[in-house]
Amino acid sequence: MPKDALVTIKYGPYKSCGMVEHRTFRLEGLQAVLKADGHRIILEQIPDWNEVQLIVNGETVFQCNINDLDFGGEGVLDPLCQAARIAVLNAY
Repeated sequence: MPKDALVTIKYGPYKSCGMVEHRTFRLEGLQAVLKADGHRIILEQIPDWNEVQLIVNGETVFQCNINDLDFGGEGVLDPLCQAARIAVLNAY
């Protein structure tokens, strides 16, 4: 995949501090890793709880539970961020 791919990150609400809301704090590392590779990112809210999906060229190339991503950070040490990065790089 070219470095300037358009990646849509679809994310659902998750429970934190007793409230269920859409939050992007757990997506910061993922966004940082993808931006470091030169990708453009669109964030899109979905109703599915705890869900994260990466869409490239209309195809879901990666998905995981949002609670499994590290909170904040740069994503370099998060194995899920690295798996997502590789999935985007291998997308057609």
